[in-house]
Amino acid sequence: MDACGFHSRPCGLRSSGPGHSHRCGAVMATPVIFALEASRAEGEGIARCLGVGLAEHEEKRFDDGECKLGPLADIRGRDAFVVQSLYDGPSRSVHDKLCDVLIFVGALKDSGAVRVILIAPYLCYARQDRRAKPGEPLSLRYVAQLLEAAGVDAIVAVDVHDVAAFENAFRIPAVNVECGLLFAAHFGKALADQDIEVISPDIGGVKRAERFRDALSTTMNEDLELGALGKRRLDHIVSDEEIPGGVRERTVVIFDDMIATGSTMMRAVKACRSGGAAYVILAATHGLFLEGAQELVASSLVDRIIITDTIPPFRLAPRLAAEKVTILPASQPIADGIRNIAAV
Repeated sequence: MDACGFHSRPCGLRSSGPGHSHRCGAVMATPVIFALEASRAEGEGIARCLGVGLAEHEEKRFDDGECKLGPLADIRGRDAFVVQSLYDGPSRSVHDKLCDVLIFVGALKDSGAVRVILIAPYLCYARQDRRAKPGEPLSLRYVAQLLEAAGVDAIVAVDVHDVAAFENAFRIPAVNVECGLLFAAHFGKALADQDIEVISPDIGGVKRAERFRDALSTTMNEDLELGALGKRRLDHIVSDEEIPGGVRERTVVIFDDMIATGSTMMRAVKACRSGGAAYVILAATHGLFLEGAQELVASSLVDRIIITDTIPPFRLAPRLAAEKVTILPASQPIADGIRNIAAV
């Protein structure tokens, strides 16, 4: 392991085009980390966890809306990691950010990068992963094709909506980083003396909530219960017309991958409160907080909301966010995912 926390490794890639003169069997140099300006804060946190600094790059905007992006650091013969969280706003649209990635990745390849790995803490179009009826677009697959055509050799995303669909959309290595352990470490301290039940707000998220429950049970050294709201009954799963009885006088953690409009979470909150829950906490990796979510956050039925920093809560009123929302840095889980893919 080198001084920056990365393992030096033999290159498993053959020369493939202009600038790719790195030969199989040579020792790979330390990877370099870039963060585009829209995700600079996330990139700095990840780089700190890796014990490296961010590499310099050029990012210039022109009056006609076009841009110029490229590396200023020497990346010939090295792996290049690019951090860009692909959500909409506040200063750049989701499509601006995606286009920036495509241009920057192309520039990295032209500058001699051996591999380019995209770190997308939030991956756009990840929920458009299947057709509900004929003719509907498979937008995640189209985004994957764009990224692959630009030269992305692998992608790391955080708590995607459907891991199997995410992996199947890409022909390159696609790594999903889960934040369950991050949440478990937080709640293990914050709720150490409380009687807890974990709830999934719908049946589709049961496996995700179950993995979080298992991690939290291990952290707290006790067997926590798991419930879910849905439209059918399966042992610990109750229908959405019923009240989850196991939550009475307990602290409930409602766990999901994201909070968008907040309607699914609000339904779960009301059911848990009707069941007598003493304290209700919402936990989700991605806090989108789209139109309608402010009502959820402001509701007296919700005691606290815990999210990660994959998306800053810029759509919420600052005072409301400060009062109700706790933000956990996802830098360490992402850094661990980078270490794993860097060693491949």
